[in-house]
Amino acid sequence: MEYLKGENFKLKPEDHTLSSHKPRILILYGSLRERSYSRLLAEEAGKILDYMGAEVKFFNPDGLPTYDYNRSVDHPKVQEIRELSLWSEGQVWSSPELHGNISGLMKTQIDWIPLSIGAVRPTQGRTLAVMQVSGGSQSFNAVNSLRILGRWMRMITIPNQSSVAKAYQEFNDDGTMKDSGFRERVVDVMEELMRFTYLTRDHADFLVDRYSERKKATQ
Repeated sequence: MEYLKGENFKLKPEDHTLSSHKPRILILYGSLRERSYSRLLAEEAGKILDYMGAEVKFFNPDGLPTYDYNRSVDHPKVQEIRELSLWSEGQVWSSPELHGNISGLMKTQIDWIPLSIGAVRPTQGRTLAVMQVSGGSQSFNAVNSLRILGRWMRMITIPNQSSVAKAYQEFNDDGTMKDSGFRERVVDVMEELMRFTYLTRDHADFLVDRYSERKKATQ
């Protein structure tokens, strides 16, 4: 390939000291209902991650405007979710399934996080775990859509996922999750997210580095 001669390919990560701080995990949920099962599932995941040694932050989407870049980019809630995404090393997305897909509120949150802000990348190279709740039988429509979004945002979406069927039966009155196979799966998913975050967080820049972008930057 004559046209590739002389190119500086980056095939190995740079040597540096590994991070020692707690993994920073941002959790998003997709409903504002008073008893939101996607929020309760997110909170259960947060408790598990905290127990496993992560630093966990939630974004409350109440007040976040509908996506309209030209009108609301300076809105405080938009700035908040972007700053939290920049802070994070991994994320958890928990959505209800509505009409066979994720909620509009879930999509709005993701829409407000850009692929890049100048040279800064709020999502690229970060790990991602996806979860959903359903009112009926088990489905994977929402988590499949979240996977597509995660790939588009250039995130490292872990293989495992959580889908909770008939979610109204799976939580106690105090909002905690009942002991069941569904909760065991949530623990499995959070454990895997922690492992992937430990493995990749110090190499995030290397993992999303692209030949085409380097070439364009030199032109």
